[in-house]
This record gives sequence, structure tokens and C-alpha cells, in this order.
Amino acid sequence: MERNLDDPTVFIVDDDPDVRDALVMLLESMGRRVEAWASADGFLDDYDPGRPGCLILDVRLPGMNGLTAQSELARRGIDLPVIFISGHGDIPMAVRAVRAGALDFLEKPFGDQAVLDCVDRALSLDRERRSEREAEAEVCARVATLTPREHEVMDKLIEGKVNKIVARELDCSTRTVEIHRARVLQKMGVDNVSQLVRRVLAHPDYHDRLASASREEPQASDR
Repeated sequence: MERNLDDPTVFIVDDDPDVRDALVMLLESMGRRVEAWASADGFLDDYDPGRPGCLILDVRLPGMNGLTAQSELARRGIDLPVIFISGHGDIPMAVRAVRAGALDFLEKPFGDQAVLDCVDRALSLDRERRSEREAEAEVCARVATLTPREHEVMDKLIEGKVNKIVARELDCSTRTVEIHRARVLQKMGVDNVSQLVRRVLAHPDYHDRLASASREEPQASDR
């Protein structure tokens, strides 16, 4: 059955043809779309970052090894979940791989179920990451439609300030603030300020700002 390139794919890089073929057969038998390479260089040359999925990556490879390939993915801004496999794995290598962002580390020979469980977790993580990026892109696009004044009003609203205070700080009438507020909510695709705050959390600038404000907010006893 022909599949769309948008279907999640398990990408496999292992120079051992027996291991590579066994993984392909196992995953395809479970209905997964699979593509395989014998080298990290070949995978990196072919991979389109827009394609969802996960990567099963051997540590010891001819040419570029797995840990270097992991670093290259990070350098390119690709956060494809990585599952490392190795027949020569040791604790320091596993720690280094996980610290660099690997999801898991399996030592050969590994059981079929262990591979399937890792792949399920990796594909789930990839879906979550892509969903978050889509939400962030949508919010950034909506924020970009705001006028400078609407942007100012939104900033005040997400700080929890009421219309009267916003009007005073922006030196305009309360009615003007109400008009801008309505436009902000409409453009951001929300019905109220609570929804607005939750939505802008997907925007990197506002996420950091709101997180910082939350940390700095004084306790009730300090007010």
C-alpha cells in the first residue's frame, strides 16, 4: 500500500545488513513505515526535516559515527527523536547520548518488544513536538497581525490589568481600550483574556515573559 510522505516513518541507520533488515521486517510487520541506510552520511543527505517519525541510529558506523550524527542533527535544528543501538555500548557512551537528547539506548542483542516500545514512545514524542511547533507558528502569525497599539493593549491584558488601568497607562479612553481589546481577542481567535493568556504561552517571547513574571510574583504575605 502506497503511503503519504507525511506518515510517521521509522528511519534506521545501521551498517550491519542483518540487523538493518531484521529491524525493517519487525517494524513493517507492525504496520510501520520504514526507511533504512547503511551510513549516517547517507541518511543526513536524504532526510527532509519536514517528515515526521523517529530515528534508530547505530553508534558505531563507518564514516560519521552515531554520536557525531546526533550532534549534526542538533546543529541543523532537527529534533527528530533518536533511539541509539550498539553492540559495543557502555555506560559512558549511553550517558553521553542521553545527555545530548537521545530518547533511549538499546544494546545489541535487544528484544523485539523493547524496540517496539521505544519506537512507540519516540513517535508519540515527535507528534507532541510537531503539534507544539504548529501551535507556536499559528500564534506567531496571529500576533503579527496586531497593530502596534493592539500589541500594547494585549501586553497589558496578559499582565492582568483591567481596562481602566490599561487606559490610564496608555493615556487613552477606556472605550478605546475596549475597542482594541475586542480586536485583539478576535485576531487571536479567543473569547476572553484567560484564553488569550493560555494561547500566547505558545509564543516563545510571551512564554518566557509570563514564566518570569510568575517566578517574580510576590507571595500574599509580601503584598
